[in-house]
Amino acid sequence: MKNSQTYDIAITGGGLAGLSLAILQAKAGKSVVLFEKNSYPFHRVCGEYVSLESWNFLESLELPLSQMQLPIIKNLQVTSPSGTSIEAPLDLGGFGISRYKLDFELAQIAKNSGVKVLESTKVIDVKKNESLYEVITEKEGYQCKMAVGSFGKRSNLDVDWKRPFIEKNRTSLNQYVGVKYHIKTDFPIDKIALHNFSDGYCGISAIEDDLYCLCYMTTKSNLKKSENSIANMEEKILSKNPFLANIFKNSEKIWPQPEVISQISFEKKGQFENEIPLLGDASGMIAPLCGNGMSMAFHGAYLLHNLLESGENIKEEYPKKWKDNFATRLLVGRTVQRLFGNPTMTDLLIKGMKLTPRLLQLIIKNTHGKDIMEINE
Repeated sequence: MKNSQTYDIAITGGGLAGLSLAILQAKAGKSVVLFEKNSYPFHRVCGEYVSLESWNFLESLELPLSQMQLPIIKNLQVTSPSGTSIEAPLDLGGFGISRYKLDFELAQIAKNSGVKVLESTKVIDVKKNESLYEVITEKEGYQCKMAVGSFGKRSNLDVDWKRPFIEKNRTSLNQYVGVKYHIKTDFPIDKIALHNFSDGYCGISAIEDDLYCLCYMTTKSNLKKSENSIANMEEKILSKNPFLANIFKNSEKIWPQPEVISQISFEKKGQFENEIPLLGDASGMIAPLCGNGMSMAFHGAYLLHNLLESGENIKEEYPKKWKDNFATRLLVGRTVQRLFGNPTMTDLLIKGMKLTPRLLQLIIKNTHGKDIMEINE
């Protein structure tokens, strides 16, 4: 069954990139339909630290950040599995906000801007038919002049389309599991900490309502070594880092069970698949320890919106501009990803950073961007 309306643009995936693009396109006078398989609000596995490069952009979407009394984060701490620690200021800094709140607020703005937001709607396929695209859901087909994929780290579409990062032989680099809690604890509100452990790392930072996001990434092998028990893994592997041992011992978990995702890949991805431009984690995922996946999602949405409005050939220009803006971030992120996780290497790296503070500042500089609105003006 086909929906009778032809939309100017259809967006598969209602995360940060998809919602931002939907709002921008609706404000530009386009008819927009957005498909989200879940129902707002809901939790996602995510570090929930947003670089301040996104602040002005989000306020331009009418998200009133200045009125939300969110924690502003200006300091970074990194520790090795043995407990070696280094701290540094974050020149740009960031703010904390849960995805539960952020996605919900953006979804409300999208609806108020005229976007048709179809929640609890799974997209089965997206394909181009001559001059139009068709988005096929479990119940209905939707025609549109432009289709965009913003469906996250890994989806059924990635598998069905046999994207190279899915087909590639699985290595220790792409077999990751993500775990997230919201907790109450005693921790500086202006600091984000990245605590390394064997084959993984865990971030903690403040969000709204006096809560903290505790999110970690590790390998499937670590989970297997722990009898596939997250609790056992936290006790036997993560807690070997004394900072993490203290957090787990002296924190109150808000949820009985954590949010968990698996089969996460940091392999290179493309910006187009089947003539469909891709956004956010669908187009390339920065290592979470660099703390900038959310800002990259906003930045990518603004970049693609400007290209769609300019009338330029997006098949040629989008990958170029995407590379100009994100290639260095992703390269540095993947490099750091490989270095962190090995206990000996991580300890040596952090000790080296203590002797050469410029090294840490260089990593921070190359994984953070400038104000999104300024870059794309």
